[in-house]
Parts: sequence; structure tokens; C-alpha cells
Amino acid sequence: MSASPVPSPARPRRFLRGWLLLTLALVALMVVVGGATRLTGSGLSITEWNPITGAIPPLGEAPWAEAFEKYRASSQYKLLNEGMSLGEFKFIFWWEWGHRQLGRSIGVVFLLGLGFAAATRRVSRNEGLTLFAMGLLLGLQGAVGWIMVASGLEEGMTAVAPVKLTLHLGLALAFFATLVLFLVHLRQFGRDGGLLRPGLRAGAYAVLALSFVQILLGGLVAGSKAGFSFNTWPLMDGGFAPSSATLFATTPWWENFVDNVALVQLNHRIGAYVLFAATIAYALAVTNAKLCRRASNRAVALAFLMTLQAALGVLTLIHVVPLELGLLHQFGAVVVLGLAVMNAGLLHERAARERAKAQAPQGLTQPAG
Repeated sequence: MSASPVPSPARPRRFLRGWLLLTLALVALMVVVGGATRLTGSGLSITEWNPITGAIPPLGEAPWAEAFEKYRASSQYKLLNEGMSLGEFKFIFWWEWGHRQLGRSIGVVFLLGLGFAAATRRVSRNEGLTLFAMGLLLGLQGAVGWIMVASGLEEGMTAVAPVKLTLHLGLALAFFATLVLFLVHLRQFGRDGGLLRPGLRAGAYAVLALSFVQILLGGLVAGSKAGFSFNTWPLMDGGFAPSSATLFATTPWWENFVDNVALVQLNHRIGAYVLFAATIAYALAVTNAKLCRRASNRAVALAFLMTLQAALGVLTLIHVVPLELGLLHQFGAVVVLGLAVMNAGLLHERAARERAKAQAPQGLTQPAG
């Protein structure tokens, strides 16, 4: 991205920053609303996918009765919610409808913003291609969302497939990460000064990778509802881990990693321990290396937020995933990921400037990139 020439300085970048920050906020909200949709059991309440006409909710008694009748034909209703009233159906319907509307809004905001930026030449060719690729990623995420819902509407299913839910979440966060990186490119978060040690940059990448993997493990916990079992900490089933017979009760063995609530939860716990230790170690290394104040403050903030997130995870578990704590824990994960992406992006940008300076002939000044 940095290799692409920036448009004329006379053209303000303020629009790009505002547009991408708005999209970023909407995506963060989307992750939380998606979590609420899952925790309230609302995700399968709308049994059809109509990208255009689906934006209009039922208006009047007859449309509501028709929507309810379609839901009553689903396995979730027959096996879990038989006898549900129309009022109860409306509650879960509005959660899913709001989730889908927010998704549509993100698509419209991103598409209109990209079109305006391109038409007014606020982006270079390479920047435009990068943003277009990000739009394709957003479209793919939406398509996977419907595939995910369709998996839960199959005969005998009462929830979506955990792997597809995790993929849907992972693509949303990948898009979220690209927004943060583009904002780094636009210098929304400023620039780091001072020298940078390669090992610390690798540490920032490691914290970022571990953060993303941990959220995916959390997606499997959500998809399999593993958080509603083994609700003690630090022990799990009376020890660090349940017995191997419990962890690998399903055949074939690999299905235990996505469907067995014991192993799914254990993996999420282990991932949390590793990420917490890595974040604390990274913060200590950056502080001891005496990097610029900005980099040190980010590392300390990451460690602080990770500590809060870990505490939220424990509280959510031992209280058996109440809606408020579940949503706070999910939002905390988004905040930690966003800061980890920003931190890695800024250090990468700093390293690129150092390489460019080292490769430039002496006496020549590097242009601002």
C-alpha cells in the first residue's frame, strides 16, 4: 500500500479518514450485534435471504403470520421452541433483522464511499485497487453469512455449524483489520519515531496473530455453546483439563476440535493463557528497549486491555454467559485486535521507512511516504 503514490496534496484526506473510521465503527458494532443475535438464539428466525426485499420487515398481521409460519417449519422451532408465541418470535426476528440491516448498511456505506473517493480522485490507482479488494472481502463475508444461516436451517439442525460461524466471524475481523491498516497508511494514528529492533517488530506480529487465532477459538466456543459447560475457573472438571476420554469422545477424532464442548473450551482457555503471557512479555520487552513513547504506551495499553479481557472471560464463564458479559467480552476482543493491528501496522511502517532511508544514496532526502 505504501508503494502507491499519494494523490495531489491539494486533495484532502479527511474524507477518507472519516469514511473508513465510520465503516470501522459499524463493523465493530456488527460484531457485537452478531454476538447478541447468537446469544438470544435469533439467528435462524428469518429463513430466507432476500438482499433487496428482505430489508422491509413484516408490516401488518398477515405478513407477520407468514414469517412466523416459515419459522415454525424449521427444525429449531420444532426441537427447541415449540409453543413459542408470536410476540416471542417477534423478539428474535427483530434481532436478526437488525443484524442483517446493519450488514446492508456497512455494504452501502463502503460502496458509496469508495465510489465517491474514486470519482473525486481522492485515492491513487493502487489505493483504489486495495479498497476494491477490501470490498470483495466484505462481499465474501456477507455471502458466508447466508451459507452459515443455511447450515442451521437444514433438517435436524437447531443452530448454525460452528465452523461456518467461525469463518463468518473471521472474515468480518479480517475486513476490520484491513480498515485499521488503511488508516495507518493514511497516518490517522500518527507515526513512530526512534529506532526499531527487529525482534520487537516480530513480537508485535506474534501478538497480532495470537489475538486473531484466539478470537477464532472463541468463535468455535460460541458456535458449539461450549461456554455453557464447565463453568468453573481455574479448574475444569476438577483439574487443569478433563480426561482424554472426555476431550476425544467423538469420532472421527478431529471433530472434537470443533464440536466437543470440552476440547473447544479447553483450547480457548489455553489460547487465552498463551496470548496473555505473550502480551505481557511484549509490553515488558518494549518498555525495557526504551522505544519511542508512542510505541511504549501502545504496548502497555495492549497489556492492560488484555488483562481486562481475560478477567471478562473468566466472569463470563463462571456466570454462565449472561448476555451483558458475553457482549462485553466480545467487544473487548474487537478492541484488543484493533490495537494489535494498529501496533503491528505502525511498527511495520516504521521499519519500511528505516529500510528506505538505509538504501537511499547519501545526501538525498527521502520524500514523505
